[in-house]
Amino acid sequence: MKTRMRLDEYIPVLLEKRRNEDKSQNEIFETSDGITSPTGAGPTEEIRIFNEYMEQANLLNITNAAPEKRKPLMLKRFFKMKRNQQVIIYSKNGNRTIQTLGKVSAIGRDFVMITNLKERIWIPYHAIESANIPTGVPNFSNTHQHFIYDNNLKQKLLSNFGETVSKRDTLIQLFYEEPLFTNLQSWKSLWLEVQTVKENVHGKVHGADPQKLRISFFNEKMEVKIENITSIHSIRFLSLIPLFSRRFLKLLFK
Repeated sequence: MKTRMRLDEYIPVLLEKRRNEDKSQNEIFETSDGITSPTGAGPTEEIRIFNEYMEQANLLNITNAAPEKRKPLMLKRFFKMKRNQQVIIYSKNGNRTIQTLGKVSAIGRDFVMITNLKERIWIPYHAIESANIPTGVPNFSNTHQHFIYDNNLKQKLLSNFGETVSKRDTLIQLFYEEPLFTNLQSWKSLWLEVQTVKENVHGKVHGADPQKLRISFFNEKMEVKIENITSIHSIRFLSLIPLFSRRFLKLLFK
């Protein structure tokens, strides 16, 4: 038969057990500058390895239960592991397979943005066939690129999270997975080349919503469906000169 204990009887027993238990101090955790307690009682390296394993196991369980989410979830996981590193992306544009090489700069809910010496490139997940690390490129990133130099950042995040995060693109990308149209809205007035299966269009970002990207080439306004976009490339100033020349000649002989 189970013996039941009232709360006023249980508390003295519990306190007595606490007084008699062996107490040991973990110097690693005591001297750490972490905000919260550790997530486990073992050594820190075991905790990190277990957390990585647990994340991967959860990801596989989710993708097995929802196969339609497998591709975006796997791509997001891969690009987050390769943030600030060189990757090569194979994407489809009609019957053509395009290889794009660049450094992972931003990871969104439905897109990745990579950069190289010449341009920024936005590639939606639905256009990506595969992604990998280029042959011969070391599988590590430059550590100095991961630091945000703010001695009071932890306190700001605890006391004023929303305002602190909203002021920095790096923190927005870290805490939120914004969709493609939201990211493009922050690049208004930037000249772009938007590639679709049928055509390539050029213009400045005028606005965006979940269905369409609106761009303008002087007085001409165009709309491109987000679902039809295979890639978006930023245009440098010198690359605009041939565009202006062709448009001027087209209007002149029209």
